[in-house]
Amino acid sequence: MIRELPVGIQTNGIKHTQQDPMPSIDTRFAMVRESGVFDYVDKTPDPVEIESFEKASEKYGIPVRCGGWYYVLGRDESLLSRNLETGKRLGSLDHNVQILSHRQDGELVTNEEVVRFYEQALEQGVRLGVRPCLEVHCNMWSEDFRRVEQVGQLVEARGLPYRLTLDHSHVIFKIDNPEEQAVFDIRPDVVSGALVLDPFAEGSVCKRWIDAGWVGHCHARSTVPGNPKNFDALDENGDYGRGIQYPFAEPSPGTYHSVWDGKQLEPWKEVVRQLLRYHAVQPSSPLGQVSTEFIPNLDYGEGCRYSLFEQGIACASWIREAWQDIGQDNR
Repeated sequence: MIRELPVGIQTNGIKHTQQDPMPSIDTRFAMVRESGVFDYVDKTPDPVEIESFEKASEKYGIPVRCGGWYYVLGRDESLLSRNLETGKRLGSLDHNVQILSHRQDGELVTNEEVVRFYEQALEQGVRLGVRPCLEVHCNMWSEDFRRVEQVGQLVEARGLPYRLTLDHSHVIFKIDNPEEQAVFDIRPDVVSGALVLDPFAEGSVCKRWIDAGWVGHCHARSTVPGNPKNFDALDENGDYGRGIQYPFAEPSPGTYHSVWDGKQLEPWKEVVRQLLRYHAVQPSSPLGQVSTEFIPNLDYGEGCRYSLFEQGIACASWIREAWQDIGQDNR
């Protein structure tokens, strides 16, 4: 029998174009229920929203299975505790932990500091029944992908389980992207082969994390090698968004700023397949669920004219099909 693999959606993606107002909490849960594709929603709501999330979850039978937040070390230790408590209240099983690359004092976060913060999260999470997972993410300590394994070794040397949220869009869009590889100076290692981004190549970094048994949660937002910048949005300095989102399904004419080519999605899809294959054959796989995450933020889909929600539905449907195919292959 094929193992369970819940597929959900991050609630910021439960809307259509970026120009549309965000639907109410009740409406978003209704949209998820009516789609028939998602098992849960992924969110740590603001304190004023918690009661509304509880009511909508009960009304529509859609659990808030997991959530997440971003943290600045030296500032947000108590926020972590509150968010884990919120996760317990909502019945969440996992909490996605994003640690920004710099501390409150402006210094770069060290590996030891990441380990200490994770250990704090793990201690509280065990007590509350909410598992913390450190996210691989741009603008975070983990954007230097070399550090992800270094921290994992430090955590496991302490006898602790190491759990990641794999958002491999942050890896895939840096393939064939010298400008992005200059961030944290990973380009020399990419050129030399010491750091392998291509999932079809031997020793690729995502597969190393998967095969180590570290991936507890996954965010599924498609990107392509050398992903175009987000030409639909500018920051306060007049620069385009970094571009870490590519439509999974072909967008209608005039709704995406660049030429769309579905063949370019194969590297992103391959990482998902690698994760699903591992989960299918490894009884000890820690993977709890996969959340689609097509979002309207600057570096992602701000200004988009295609439907974020419809992209999430298309992506979730493909993940379910891939999971069924892999399950059939392993019978």
